[in-house]
Amino acid sequence: MIKLTVNGASHELDIDSSMPLLYALRDELHLHGAKFGCGLGQCGACTVIVGDRAVFSCLVPVASIGSRPVRTIESLGTSDRPGPLQKAFIDHQAAQCGYCIAGMIMRAQALLEANAHPTEAELRAHMEPNLCRCGTHMRILAAIRSVAGIPGAVDKAETSKEGAR
Repeated sequence: MIKLTVNGASHELDIDSSMPLLYALRDELHLHGAKFGCGLGQCGACTVIVGDRAVFSCLVPVASIGSRPVRTIESLGTSDRPGPLQKAFIDHQAAQCGYCIAGMIMRAQALLEANAHPTEAELRAHMEPNLCRCGTHMRILAAIRSVAGIPGAVDKAETSKEGAR
């Protein structure tokens, strides 16, 4: 029996202790925000927060979690009431296909919880492991900048709104 605390709720799962956290989240707990992308820790689509760190859930066996809490995109908000990062991603049109977005948001959430006002260099270094194959990296960064209060945050989203008037 594996015990996990996910999004504030305790769960006892009768699963193999070597099962990747991603499969426990998706198949056992029916939390589908974290996506299977590569299975190799090279894309970040499966990123969740364990304790206070962003991790690739495809690489983390459930046995290694211990008592550390796990948070997924589902813990940040809903479609009716999105959290600040989710709202910023919507406002900046940061998603094209959307496949990477939950992982991007969770990696950004971990950064902003550790450092509410990172520098541009810290932001880019922290987000570097996650990939967006559609190429919306600049919009993703703009969304995170707007929440973090990094100068230049009111850039593309605001200018495109004004240009549309």
